[in-house]
Amino acid sequence: MSEKKQASLLVQGYEVVIGFETHAQLATQSKIFSRAPTAFGAEPNTQACAVDLALPGTLPVMNRSAVELAIRLGLALGSHIAEQSVFARKNYFYPDLPKGYQISQFEIPVVQGGEVSFFLGDEKKTVRLVRAHLEEDAGKSLHEDFIGQSGIDLNRAGTPLLEIVTEPDIRSSAEAVAYAKELHKIVTWIGICDGNMQEGSFRCDANVSVRKPGAPLGTRREIKNLNSFKFMQQAIDYEVRWQIEQIEDGHAIQQATVLFDPDTGETRAMRTKEDAADYRYFPDPDLPPLVIARSWVDEVKAGMPELPRQMAERLVAEYGLPEYDATTLTQSPAMAAYFETAAQGSGQAKMASNWIMGEVSRRLNAEEKDMAQVPVSADTLAALLKRIADGTISNNAAKQVMDELWSGGQSGSLGGGVAHDATGDLVGQGAVLSAAARVDSVIEAKGLKQMNDAGALEKIVDEVMAANAENVAQFRAGKEKAFNALVGQVMKASKGKANPQQVNDVLRQKLG
Repeated sequence: MSEKKQASLLVQGYEVVIGFETHAQLATQSKIFSRAPTAFGAEPNTQACAVDLALPGTLPVMNRSAVELAIRLGLALGSHIAEQSVFARKNYFYPDLPKGYQISQFEIPVVQGGEVSFFLGDEKKTVRLVRAHLEEDAGKSLHEDFIGQSGIDLNRAGTPLLEIVTEPDIRSSAEAVAYAKELHKIVTWIGICDGNMQEGSFRCDANVSVRKPGAPLGTRREIKNLNSFKFMQQAIDYEVRWQIEQIEDGHAIQQATVLFDPDTGETRAMRTKEDAADYRYFPDPDLPPLVIARSWVDEVKAGMPELPRQMAERLVAEYGLPEYDATTLTQSPAMAAYFETAAQGSGQAKMASNWIMGEVSRRLNAEEKDMAQVPVSADTLAALLKRIADGTISNNAAKQVMDELWSGGQSGSLGGGVAHDATGDLVGQGAVLSAAARVDSVIEAKGLKQMNDAGALEKIVDEVMAANAENVAQFRAGKEKAFNALVGQVMKASKGKANPQQVNDVLRQKLG
């Protein structure tokens, strides 16, 4: 490793070491050991049944769908899927844990090993996984400070979780965020989790420690429940600085669980950190070992979608895209599908990539929308790209067309009597306009068509050269900037309708 790269991994002479534990809420209709629903936002304690409340005489029954989703993750991450795994009782006492223990997995988890690969800039990184194990969620304590009371909502108790644990392979907050984003992409892509961080469906805990290079691992502190990528980076950066300051001041780091306060930008200790022995794990006597037949794994594998990394490699091979483009376009299934439709419809893969990563993404970000909400269909974008490629309009004019298409033709450029049908297609004179007709209608109405009449363009060039003899003389004397000035005058004289490439060609021909 170069000295420069080694230095980039150090903070004030210390190496940062981070491991991640991520709780992904599985997208099942019912809880992991009961038939109670898992829908978010219900009135408190309306989705907790006798099993969730740990009433006497109740017994847990395993949710087959939760196991299948765990298998999907294992296949996606190249993990070993245990043919037999065991559930354990993790004992601790909190008001939101009715049984006094959490059903989890300890010694033999269902998913073992695997890895997550991603790019940090142009550098490929790989984080090894220790395990992913099934467990139930706890309830939620609600503190109403304004009336001085607390309550317990057990709607979430028993919700199925998959806890994904990494090796301590991460070396910076930026790398931690990149890993979390990639894992988030994978779990949502394969449909095992909705990834809603605000609702707690995807919660990350970062175990952070620092050490001098080559020294043993330092004492870690666990930052709990990081529910946004922005706060994740802020929390880790603060924790790293705090630990280094403590060590430099001669203090020892104490293992602890901490919370991040986004208002102050600081972490604060919540409790001393427990070790496995403190939870007194033992196999749950109410649940037999979980046995997964190889035939079941094969069945799940046959139904798996093309994974993001596989699709990115295919986009590079099939469409000749740079790896950066392919990785960006596979951020979600919706974006990937949008690109492929636009690229195939236009025959302009790189142009489609540029527009989706540029104009389309910029507009969606400004409106805080995602690809599922894009108001311009991929077919319509393909028609627009065709008009750029065949020289009908310039790239700048195409942006004006996109403005009109994006707003749904509200300025009237799509002609009188135009409205939207139930699918969002534009309807005129009782018929749905095709994508190409829609684009051409805007081009025509706005007068954006480029001048492609060679004779007319030559006439304008002759007039510009006659009126700008000094620039002509300067160019012929070797001053390239004079050529740009002439191009600008031609474009101005044509009111921006001349094809820039044709202008360049005709000018250079006439200038000798």
